[in-house]
Amino acid sequence: MLRLRREELEPRIELMPLIDVIFLILTFFIYAMVLMVRVDVLPVPLETYASSDEPKSTPAVGITLRLDGSIYVGHDEVGLNNVLQSVQQVLEDEPGTIVYLVMEDGNGTVDRGPILTGLWDSLHLAGIDIQLVGQDREGLEPPNP
Repeated sequence: MLRLRREELEPRIELMPLIDVIFLILTFFIYAMVLMVRVDVLPVPLETYASSDEPKSTPAVGITLRLDGSIYVGHDEVGLNNVLQSVQQVLEDEPGTIVYLVMEDGNGTVDRGPILTGLWDSLHLAGIDIQLVGQDREGLEPPNP
């Protein structure tokens, strides 16, 4: 029987695919760094003035209406009947607190319209100034007539 001998090929390292991968990774990192730079913000040294007052932060509390209809005052979940008492307690602890009313974005399983109007009405009747939190007007299309 005749045996054919094959030459054993020497293992070799192909550099072209390696160079392609290195340039791909380099391109990715350069592009990522370009996107990280904020061009619109310039560092500006702030001056100090003798007539200035110390800035004071204003305390705030958020009333969040979740998609499932649950209501949170701050980080605490409360029932619809206890929202007014919770907000009044926060206002007694820190007078001047700003109250924000926030609705979670999305379509929920519960009709939150009556909850929102009832909540707004009870807080408004108690004399509590309420700020609504919503989406920025930029980027929104005007409603169709």
